[in-house]
Amino acid sequence: MSSIDLRTEIREFLGTRRARITPEQSGLPVYGGNRRVKGLRREEVAMLAGVSVDYYVRMERGNLAGASDSVLDALVVALQLDDAERDHLFALARQSQASTT
Repeated sequence: MSSIDLRTEIREFLGTRRARITPEQSGLPVYGGNRRVKGLRREEVAMLAGVSVDYYVRMERGNLAGASDSVLDALVVALQLDDAERDHLFALARQSQASTT
């Protein structure tokens, strides 16, 4: 898989998983009625995962290279991924690491 395809797959995977979770489902308070995004905002995912917004944005833009297992596990919890989705996220991270070496 080319690095462009991999980045696109990572972007789509994380973006679609973020979009399917509401703040209520993740235990966050909801402020205002008009949200510009479906699901969680990037800032909310970053907070739930315990990473900086900048770092999460880089990951969602397709850069998983160098992400530790603990960061990936934090994303699994924040995005409420099932076992198959967790395995897929870790596989994408491994492919991302391999494409940088």
